[in-house]
Amino acid sequence: MEKLTRGRLAKSSGVHPETIRYYEQNGLLPIPARSESNYRLFDRESIDRVHFIKRAQSVGFSLDEIRLLLSLKYAEDATCEPVRQLAQEKLAELDQKIQALHAMKALLEGLVEICPGGDEPIEECPILDHLTSEHLDM
Repeated sequence: MEKLTRGRLAKSSGVHPETIRYYEQNGLLPIPARSESNYRLFDRESIDRVHFIKRAQSVGFSLDEIRLLLSLKYAEDATCEPVRQLAQEKLAELDQKIQALHAMKALLEGLVEICPGGDEPIEECPILDHLTSEHLDM
């Protein structure tokens, strides 16, 4: 079975070699074998594992959550339930972030609407006044 150095694993996975090092240091990749020259030698399954990590990150999972997902994925007696629960928690977290983003957008839209722009003196800018004030509500 072909083994990959850190650089070849990084290239095959589409990430930087330092990313591989980081994943390795944080327990997201198994400890690799070593060559006679003391190079780390990863198996081809590591490519799939890096792709899994990147896809999990793309839907919002943190590295700690990904570590948990990987441990469940490779546990012989694990079930889907803890994975589902984690995904539901992530959905709730994303909903909260979306609500916060909507509130920020509404606030900025309101500020842009009341700002005259143009040649008005900067001292009369309602956006800067709002950002300078002690409260951040409209």
